[in-house]
Amino acid sequence: MPMNIGVTGIVLIVILGLLLFGPSKLPQLGKAIGATLSEFKRGAKGLVETEDKAEKQKDVV
Repeated sequence: MPMNIGVTGIVLIVILGLLLFGPSKLPQLGKAIGATLSEFKRGAKGLVETEDKAEKQKDVV
């Protein structure tokens, strides 16, 4: 399910973020979200690689 957020939606999300967290907290929030996404991608990649290795070993045996 693709996310169909247009420019208006992104602008509204940014304005909502400014109202909720204030301009001084947004950079910290952005860093935290970026670090979380990076860690999630790294973990997902590790799971896929582990699954591929297990399947290759299963095919060999």
